[in-house]
Amino acid sequence: MNVLSLFAGIGGLELGLERAGMTVVGQVEIDPFCRRVLAAHWPEVPRHDDVRTAVPWWRSRPRPAVHVVAGGFPCQPVSSAGRRLAQADPRWLWNPMAGIIADLRPEWVVAENVPGLRTRGLATVLADLARLGYAARAGYISACEMGAPHPRKRLFVLAHPESRGRCPWRPQPGRTGQADSSGVATQSPRRHRWDAEPDVGRMAHGVPAGVDRRRALGNAVVPDVAEHIGRLITSGTASATARRAA
Repeated sequence: MNVLSLFAGIGGLELGLERAGMTVVGQVEIDPFCRRVLAAHWPEVPRHDDVRTAVPWWRSRPRPAVHVVAGGFPCQPVSSAGRRLAQADPRWLWNPMAGIIADLRPEWVVAENVPGLRTRGLATVLADLARLGYAARAGYISACEMGAPHPRKRLFVLAHPESRGRCPWRPQPGRTGQADSSGVATQSPRRHRWDAEPDVGRMAHGVPAGVDRRRALGNAVVPDVAEHIGRLITSGTASATARRAA
């Protein structure tokens, strides 16, 4: 399954989806530092710098099919640490993401944001997806549920076309062998031991690109969480294919 990643950051979402068996075919990221990181790890993947012009960029030449549009659109408009202006904030960039979904019509949509989105914009996101013909479910995943030594609770929205029926999976970790309402077993959380956080001070003075690195890490999706989401998608796709073949 081919992934077009929006608001790619340093590629945490892509790394996890690739571990689940997907292929990144395009990345959109406005920050120059993050684009350098992406170029180092995905040198063969085409990149663009602005989601607001991503559709004409993608359509400007022959491109592979996009099966998944994924992205963590900026959290500042809905974060409890900010002014919480939501759609009134110029950094509210869900609308361009919705426009890309409307144009490319992917089989799956993965959207990520902070928990503040639940009361300051989730209804808009779900309504837009429904208007575009997608069935969607939303839920929380914390990094500690994947074995990380920190919570990093995030809200994920998972959606696919309504023609495929109700989106059957809540994006929440399950236990090994536990089946959801569709009868598909969910993936088990990874309980492996994580290394302790390195000795990274909160002051960046004297550290090359220190501010950029800390900001990029703070905004990144934990790859293990993205892998869990990816495996929910790939398991569902495989099960749907098997049912059609039967």
